[in-house]
Amino acid sequence: MATETLVTADWVESHIDEFTADDPAYRLLEVNNPTVTAESEYTPYEDGHIPGATFFHWDEDLSDPISRDLLSPEAFEALNAEAGITPDSTVVLYGGGRVPNWFALFAYWEYRYFGHADVRIIDGGKEYWVAEEYPLTTEVPSFTPQTYSGATPDASIRAYRDQVEAAIDAQQPLVDVRSPAEFTGEIIAPEGLQETAQRGGHIPGASNVPTTSVLRDDGRFKSPEELTELFADAGIDGSEEVITYCRVGERSSIEWYVLHELLGFDAVRNYDGSWTEWGNTIGADIEVGQ
Repeated sequence: MATETLVTADWVESHIDEFTADDPAYRLLEVNNPTVTAESEYTPYEDGHIPGATFFHWDEDLSDPISRDLLSPEAFEALNAEAGITPDSTVVLYGGGRVPNWFALFAYWEYRYFGHADVRIIDGGKEYWVAEEYPLTTEVPSFTPQTYSGATPDASIRAYRDQVEAAIDAQQPLVDVRSPAEFTGEIIAPEGLQETAQRGGHIPGASNVPTTSVLRDDGRFKSPEELTELFADAGIDGSEEVITYCRVGERSSIEWYVLHELLGFDAVRNYDGSWTEWGNTIGADIEVGQ
């Protein structure tokens, strides 16, 4: 288990002095989509956050506002430079919502996509931090802008529609991380969220492993043994390339992280086009039901 990418709340608390310092060696980011988290028990950033944390809005800061795509390398570099982050910074992410670290793990995947060397996630996310009464502040940090350059996309961890089609033809594993009701086509999106596709169902041959199944009751990840067994039951053992997907690519980044970072499977891609693209594509094959 590649635990260096997963840090505990205790570890973060012991490094708060580094996170609050202007030295860019350590930077802490709270990543969320306030529209989605508004109805959950998530504590909004302005009501309290981990000392030293800068807020990134998942949609507004980490996505292209026109193309529904990831940031360009230049925009990613500018975002980080303004936040006082350098390519050598240890960047630690956390968030909350209906699933702990929902949007923070998408940000983690995006940092990995752009080749950031040292990025980590707080096990359990913000809900665990708040529930266990670790320190919070309402003070918004301000750091000296830095120089960030060298963001280079790593295509090996991202899947596009043609690669999904090839995986279907080759009968390679596809993991649908959405709820069972979304997987069967009973609903198109979680309650309260936009139905971004015209049709319900799932990609042919996909296995359903909902995001909640990889987490303990307190929001932290299950043990490596439990995770290995969970995915083995879905026919996934790391011997073949795996593609994860959800509705818009954020929940699927959670299980991309589990498979690629925690279990160490080499060939894992996140299909961030996900059901929004597949369910709207004319002629795309879909399956409904189990």
